[in-house]
Amino acid sequence: MTLKLIIGNKNYSSWSMRPWVLMKAMEIPFEEQALRFDFSPDSAFYKATRAVAPTGKVPVLVDDGLAIWDSLAIVEYLAELYPDLGIWPADRTRRARARTVCAEMHSGFGALRSQCPMNIDADLRTVGPQLLARHEGLRADLARMGELWTDTLQACGGPFLFGTFSAADAFFAPVVMRVTRYGLPLPPLAQAYAERLEATPAVQDWVAAALAEKDFLDFEEPYRDVSGPVPVVKSVI
Repeated sequence: MTLKLIIGNKNYSSWSMRPWVLMKAMEIPFEEQALRFDFSPDSAFYKATRAVAPTGKVPVLVDDGLAIWDSLAIVEYLAELYPDLGIWPADRTRRARARTVCAEMHSGFGALRSQCPMNIDADLRTVGPQLLARHEGLRADLARMGELWTDTLQACGGPFLFGTFSAADAFFAPVVMRVTRYGLPLPPLAQAYAERLEATPAVQDWVAAALAEKDFLDFEEPYRDVSGPVPVVKSVI
C-alpha cells in the first residue's frame, strides 16, 4: 500500500514541509493529501486530521492504517522502512549529531517560529530587520542557527550539513524559507548552505506548489504590521 502524507497549506506549513521534502529528495513514493488550514472544531481540516490522528494537526503519515503524526517520528519511521536511502548519516557519530540538531530544531527556536512564521509567497525583507531590532530572542535564535550550520558544515565538509542530503537538511528547509523571505542575515558559510538547500529540486518543487496556492489566510500572517504590539501567532504547525 502506498504511503499517504497529510499536509497543510504549502505556503505556511513548515512542519509539513519537512517530511514532504525528505520523501521527495529520497524518491520515496507517496500519496499527498493537502488540507486547507482551518482550526475551528467543525472544519474539514480538523475533521480530516482527527479521523487519523488524535492531535488534529499535520503532518500525518499513514501506512496501511498506521498513523504517525509527528514530523520527527515520521522521519524515524521512514528511516526504518528505507534503511539504505541515507535518511540518517551512516557514520554513528554523524548520525547522533544529525539527530541532535533535528531535535534542537524540533523543540527550540521559539522566537524564530513565532516572530517569523513561514510564508513562501511573501516578500518580508523589510519586516525582518524591524523584527530583529525589536526582539532579543529572535536575534539569539538567528545567531544560534548561524553557529549550528557553520559548525556542522566545518566539521563534516558539506555541501549539506552531514555531507550528502539527509533528514537534517529537510528539517532546516523551512528555516531557509524564513531566512530568505524575511531577509535575515547569516554568516557566510551558513548563507551559502541556505542557498544550496533552497536550490535542491525537492525544495524547489515545494516552493513552486506553495507559490501556486494563492490562498491567503489572515490568521497565519500576524506580522504584516510590525509597528504595533508584538505579534502573536495563533498556531504554529
